[in-house]
Amino acid sequence: MTEETPGFEEKPDVPSGATPDDAEPKAAAEEGAAPAGDASENAGLVAQLDQVRTALNERTADLQRLQAEYQNYRRRVERDRVAVKEVAVANLLSELLPVLDDVGRAREHGELVGGFKSVAESLETTVAKLGLQQFGKEGEPFDPTIHEALMHSYAPDVTETTCVAILQPGYRIGERTIRPARVAVAEPQPGAQTVKPAEEGTEAQADPAENAGDAQGTGTAGPAGNKESGGPEEG
Repeated sequence: MTEETPGFEEKPDVPSGATPDDAEPKAAAEEGAAPAGDASENAGLVAQLDQVRTALNERTADLQRLQAEYQNYRRRVERDRVAVKEVAVANLLSELLPVLDDVGRAREHGELVGGFKSVAESLETTVAKLGLQQFGKEGEPFDPTIHEALMHSYAPDVTETTCVAILQPGYRIGERTIRPARVAVAEPQPGAQTVKPAEEGTEAQADPAENAGDAQGTGTAGPAGNKESGGPEEG
């Protein structure tokens, strides 16, 4: 058994040719280099974090843009779907307008009776549910955007171009006109508006003549009266 010598302490290995005092500055230098390495590592982590944040912001912007495009796409598809539906309904109802015209003529002639009446009323109810509206009345002003004039005449009792007869009613769906009302129109007679001013001018010319005659009669009576009552002059 080896006995330990009292008071003996192990010392760190020292290179040959170096004194123990040289080992202490080397250890201090290693301890001083450690914080510099940590700072460089932290700077690298901060740079990586900035890159990750930049990439995250770019991906978030891309996602928001895709979401906005999708919302616009959904709205556009819904708008197109409604437009296609309106066009399809308008085309269907356009094909039924001659049948509705026959129903209207039968009603005017008192032939809408029996089962034909029930079928006609069911048809009118169905097209009304689909949004079909009838327009065109006698006496309303002529509007070229919704009326189609098939006949033209003059009338003394109108002050503007007026629908005096509805030859075929018009039909619309909402704001869409699928057939204009075919009407007969009447306009004011040419010169009808100038008759009244001419008459008023004639009366105005007659009134000064009458007034002049009255004034002349009054002036004649005055001197005659003075002449007849001129007794004091003779005296």
